[in-house]
Amino acid sequence: MSDFAGMEDLMQDFLLESTELLSDVDNKLCELEKRPNDKALLNDIFRGFHTIKGGAGFLNVSAMVTICHRTENLFDKLRNGELPLSSELMDVILDATGVVRGMFTTLSQGLSPAAPDAGLLAALDSALAGNLVAPAAPVVAPVAAPAAAANTPDWNVLHAAVTKAGTPTAAAAAAVAVVAAPVVEAVVETPIMPVVAAKPAPAKMAPQQGMASAPPENTIRIDTVRLDQVLNLSGEIGLTKNRLTTLRTEILQGNMETHTLRSLDEAISQLDLLVSDLQNAVMKTRMQPIGRLFQKYPRLARDLARQLGKEVELVITGEETELDKTMIEDLNDPLVHLVRNAVDHGVESSEERISVGKKPQSLVQLSAEQVGDHIVIEITDDGKGMNPEALRRKAIEKGLIDAETANGLDEKQCLQLIFLPGFSTKDQISNVSGRGVGMDVVRTNIQKLNGRIDINSEQGVGTKISISLPLTLAILPVLVVRACNQPFAVPLAMVREIIPIDVAAIQEVSGRPTIVVRDEILPLKTLANLLNWAPTQKPQFGVLMQSAEKSFILAVDSFVGRDDVVIKPLQNIRPKGVAGATLSGDGSVVLVLDMEDLLMGQADAPSGGAMMLRNADNYSY
Repeated sequence: MSDFAGMEDLMQDFLLESTELLSDVDNKLCELEKRPNDKALLNDIFRGFHTIKGGAGFLNVSAMVTICHRTENLFDKLRNGELPLSSELMDVILDATGVVRGMFTTLSQGLSPAAPDAGLLAALDSALAGNLVAPAAPVVAPVAAPAAAANTPDWNVLHAAVTKAGTPTAAAAAAVAVVAAPVVEAVVETPIMPVVAAKPAPAKMAPQQGMASAPPENTIRIDTVRLDQVLNLSGEIGLTKNRLTTLRTEILQGNMETHTLRSLDEAISQLDLLVSDLQNAVMKTRMQPIGRLFQKYPRLARDLARQLGKEVELVITGEETELDKTMIEDLNDPLVHLVRNAVDHGVESSEERISVGKKPQSLVQLSAEQVGDHIVIEITDDGKGMNPEALRRKAIEKGLIDAETANGLDEKQCLQLIFLPGFSTKDQISNVSGRGVGMDVVRTNIQKLNGRIDINSEQGVGTKISISLPLTLAILPVLVVRACNQPFAVPLAMVREIIPIDVAAIQEVSGRPTIVVRDEILPLKTLANLLNWAPTQKPQFGVLMQSAEKSFILAVDSFVGRDDVVIKPLQNIRPKGVAGATLSGDGSVVLVLDMEDLLMGQADAPSGGAMMLRNADNYSY
């Protein structure tokens, strides 16, 4: 049962406004570190905490009031010049905002948050008194030496407990408990707490857990101008419908005069125009500024840079660029990983940068802009760049590719190796990186959004990762082709060009049929074979497609043309390689293909495939 029964609407409004306000406070805190004497910033942050405290007090969330009140008092002293702003003090403040964010997550579940950690409150009180101790950095929490000596485990019993099968004895369990207790303390980071009793400090973990488990937003803010446009278009469509109804009645009564037919044609044309405008207007209601997503990352980059001992400035541009709300939510995880990668892998430490003649502070840029009907997001750093040869060697060492394949890769393809599952340039695993499960997941998530990801890197200069995405997933531009007397739709974003298939031009390379297009050898695959359908005729056309870093030619019987479709999922069924279905203009069902899924696990064509192509009655690609 909810702890706030009867106040659900008020709580929803509070969480919506306060979450945005706290994100704004986080960004201003990062700016405040650069301009510690900016009175306007100090006043804005003070008002932010004051507003959140007021709402929490109205809803009787005493735990949030407690921590906001102390932080508010801290900023009152800062803006009055009674306290200097230091990095240690900023760590305390940012931990307080993290705890408040974790409380938002608890409130969204209808529960009252627990009281703030005593260590964090003590740190805030120490800061208010001007006695803040220096942070202990992310190191092992101190464990009293006498206690460790008094509880020295019996190593023989411990060894028996972990090597012998069966239930451990009470003595073994006690031995394990003695060792396990300090281990739990050792992994807890306490960078901002004053030295108090040796115990785990959850204050640093709570905000991370809260941010990770926060439920997706199910509300959206829409400009009333856009709603008015939808309403006006709906009215216009209603009037056109009435006109069509009148013309239909006249035609049914036998009035087939030229004037009536001309009026019918005009009404249908007007309806087509209005429906297109309404479709665009409705899509715009789902568009949100990508800045709502970007505003989370300055805090992320700042905290990680502090943890790694680097000086990093994150510069954001293009926050006003609009993208579909569902895509913004799905972009969060990939962008988090790319920003963390830029700070961890991309840029050097201050000492390394000075030694090569660079500025001590590194620069990471996150930008977004609309290019045609796509959004381009770029993450750029001025770090050491990537060495293609080193990536090639690392991939061979990890057994991800063989030496023969690696030697055939150019520099651009070597950069793409970082997307292989299990690839990592780090030899040591840390809580930031090293497991090799990041970039392949990033590419997979981007491809699920019908997007592309590309890398450009220059040693000693830096790296740029570009992501290209459609404006929305609700309407998908496709190329409609035919195979086995059935229409299929392939994403237009993957199509480079359409070429006729000349059997004489097909060559066999390593037992696989290929076609040379402008000095590029491309594998040839038939759509019928990919679907495991029996072909009904020899394919006449090839669609040159680009999938991630791979290019190939998809052989089809014929093609219908370009179209914009709305994908509908198939109920209770998910055939391999099929993303959904749509309806064509004549009412027939068109399957929308998922080419990445369709190509996954496909075996190469057998040797002699090119020879079979030349037989009109027996062919296979």
